[in-house]
Amino acid sequence: MWLKVIAIVLVVLVFVLAMAILAGAYRWRSDTRELHARMEAARVPIAPTSYDPRELEGLPAPVQRYFRTVLKEGQPLVVAVSIEHTGTFNMGETKEQWKPFGSTQSVVIKRPGFIWDARIRMAPGMTAHVHDAYIAGEGVLTAKLFGLLTVMKQPGTPELAHGELMRFFAEAAWYPTALLPSQGVTWEAIDDSQASTTLTDGTVTVKLVFQFDAQGLISSVRSDGRYRTVDGAQVAAPWQGRFWGYEMQDGMLVPLDGEVEWLLADGPKPYWRGRIQRIEYELSNR
Repeated sequence: MWLKVIAIVLVVLVFVLAMAILAGAYRWRSDTRELHARMEAARVPIAPTSYDPRELEGLPAPVQRYFRTVLKEGQPLVVAVSIEHTGTFNMGETKEQWKPFGSTQSVVIKRPGFIWDARIRMAPGMTAHVHDAYIAGEGVLTAKLFGLLTVMKQPGTPELAHGELMRFFAEAAWYPTALLPSQGVTWEAIDDSQASTTLTDGTVTVKLVFQFDAQGLISSVRSDGRYRTVDGAQVAAPWQGRFWGYEMQDGMLVPLDGEVEWLLADGPKPYWRGRIQRIEYELSNR
């Protein structure tokens, strides 16, 4: 008798869990469509439509080398990008807890915006859905178990917007025409292997330092102050992304591997390690 009751309870629990997972997936897809609609509504035409090397005149020497290495004259400018990643994400605050993830990312160059839609496997049968985005001058950062139960939702503060535009800018090695001066980017010389650069979108301005390797490629990008959450407060801390594994994609040389880390007083804290599995461009000529 009791075995029968237990079996019925287990069946009911499995059914309820399955329905919750289905409901979460449906709700998450709806939220994702809404984010994409907002980003599409903010899009504006890109200009110019192709790369002209004369645009490099007056830029710092390592920046000129970079563009001459990764672009060819007449390269159509990137309008939008679709990316698929796999990798691991460090969920631990005091010790490393790397969890596998898969994600899709949509990027629009003008007006700057992106949506990172990730699935992080927290435990067998337990997945966290994450939206990390920058849309029309606002930041978005939300995580939900099964796409249904909210476990983290950052308020839309200026600090969040600043951090998300910084991510868009730092990842421009994946869409290098977005770093051209014609796209609103200003460059300043530091030395033979580094240059600082600034991007402004509306009221949000971010500044980064790009490091270039002996081949002229971007090896890392660094900020002295990107905001992170510490005990519920937004605190600026040094932050860095590293790139490698460059391959030719649609006429551009772009990195497929990367790592992101906080540079804290007690040492680096890496939290994202990933590889691009697919990258597809919408170019200005098609």
